[in-house]
Amino acid sequence: MIYKFQAILKTLVWGTENWVLSGVMGNETKVVGGPADGKTLNELYGGEFPLLIKFIDAKKDLSIQVHPNDEIAQQRHGCKGKTEMWYMIDTAPGAHLLAGLSKEITKDDYVRLVEEGRITEVLADHKVAPGDVFFLPAGRIHAICGGCYLAEIQETSDITYRIFDYNRPGLDGKPRQLHTQEAKDVIDYKVYPSYKTEYERRENEEMEVVSCPYFTTSVFELSETVEKDLSGLQAVPGNFYIVMGLEGSGSVTGSDGTAVQINAGEALLVMGENRLTLAPSCGKVKLLTTHL
Repeated sequence: MIYKFQAILKTLVWGTENWVLSGVMGNETKVVGGPADGKTLNELYGGEFPLLIKFIDAKKDLSIQVHPNDEIAQQRHGCKGKTEMWYMIDTAPGAHLLAGLSKEITKDDYVRLVEEGRITEVLADHKVAPGDVFFLPAGRIHAICGGCYLAEIQETSDITYRIFDYNRPGLDGKPRQLHTQEAKDVIDYKVYPSYKTEYERRENEEMEVVSCPYFTTSVFELSETVEKDLSGLQAVPGNFYIVMGLEGSGSVTGSDGTAVQINAGEALLVMGENRLTLAPSCGKVKLLTTHL
């Protein structure tokens, strides 16, 4: 079956998040249409859905933040940690983001830099363009900056340690809570040679961009129809296939010939299908897919 859901739009101090597939308690998306109409994602899945899928439109810089790994999140909060990835859909001129450290610092350096409002001085700053991919394992300091419109795939967790928020008020006019000390022990203080995910862009072929213990993600840039074999996924208990619309419009057709339209900014959940047909409606369509 192929399912559509009613998205949840969140307005924040820096822009908006559109939660298109969510099993987060209190923010569960519901099926629209068909025999499962009105069911929550978790009800349909039969338990907590393991991934949270969003479209993020950053008008201003997000806070500098970091997420704990599963072990620490379970110890402190009784929930999962958060490993995530970003796919840049559209970017304003000069758009950039922060991901990872540009120089080695100690835990004491980190506290001092935050207190002095200088933490951005040691973060790797990346200019971004449509099609760029960034993988963010738990522990990596990061921030989306203004002018970025992106798709985000992450573990089902709403745990964020906000390190620095530019001394600005929240929507209620009060400063947002910081978690400087909580973040201190979860940050990965290593410096890596590169933080951007490189991949070869090819038309009408699957381009795998991220494979980690939590999800595997691919990009399809289509000007013609392609077939996707899902029989291997069916052998993995609880697996599924998600299709996100990034640009243009297209259709996703199941094994029984039922076709479902997908537009930019939407996501479809596929369960129990052995094969899919992905096709542009006219011209081209760009899709992002993910599964366990």
